[in-house]
Amino acid sequence: MKSKTLIFITIAILCATSICNAMDIRATKSGDFNKEKDLLLVQMDCKTDVDDLQTAAALATLMSDSKFSKINYHAVAGTYGTQEGLYVPPNALFQLAFGDNWTDAHKNFKDAVRHVKNIVEATLANQGDIWIAEAGQSDFTAALVIAIQTDFPEINTSERIHVVQHSDWNEKTTAPKKLKFVKANTDYNKIADGNEVGNGTPGFRSPEYNQWHSKIENPKLIDIWQLAIDLSNRYNGKEGRYNNEAVSAGGLDFSDLSEVCWILGLQDIRDTEQFFNLYAK
Repeated sequence: MKSKTLIFITIAILCATSICNAMDIRATKSGDFNKEKDLLLVQMDCKTDVDDLQTAAALATLMSDSKFSKINYHAVAGTYGTQEGLYVPPNALFQLAFGDNWTDAHKNFKDAVRHVKNIVEATLANQGDIWIAEAGQSDFTAALVIAIQTDFPEINTSERIHVVQHSDWNEKTTAPKKLKFVKANTDYNKIADGNEVGNGTPGFRSPEYNQWHSKIENPKLIDIWQLAIDLSNRYNGKEGRYNNEAVSAGGLDFSDLSEVCWILGLQDIRDTEQFFNLYAK
């Protein structure tokens, strides 16, 4: 009996190991984004930290590079959660950086969900996946996933929608039920915080770095960065908004771009300086 029991235990262990290995093989990895057919959504809360302004400028910089210029992407502003404080108006910057390729969820949340759902529909119909970089909270994502499930019940959102989040604070300022829903109904990936250097993802919060103007050669990108910095200085810490110390020190903070870098397989970028060395020209 003991030998039979031992055999059963061994078989059970081997089966469990095989299942775990299979799960590891299927696990989402950095760089799984398919440039040919997937859609990148970058959702920025813009409340109350000005870092999203600089994230928008960094996203425009990255998307202007020849390696990524053909990527299908869309930006969304105003995807905030339960946090208090004033909004940081990004409209002029988003219009300059993205043209008409962005949606204003702050102006009208329900209309924004419908509009983004329509954009997502084309990608899903072409067998592409949706990758959401949450430069903010998950409240908008929850509404978007519900809309997709309602209109396209045949879509397995846990397999086709990939969410990437880097911030504990963003999770804490998402409505709890909505965060739970997103985690249960999407492929939710929590990565290391983009505010830190050397933790496995790029660290894009740099109080001492202000050499961007000597790196960028594209005139439009210069205008985008200058507007992002001007708006950052205008709103940072004002009227009760969060005081971003990196920005107030004259540096940069586009830490939310760490999620985009992870999605595109660029997680080995170390910091702000390396980012500009790679993609400013």
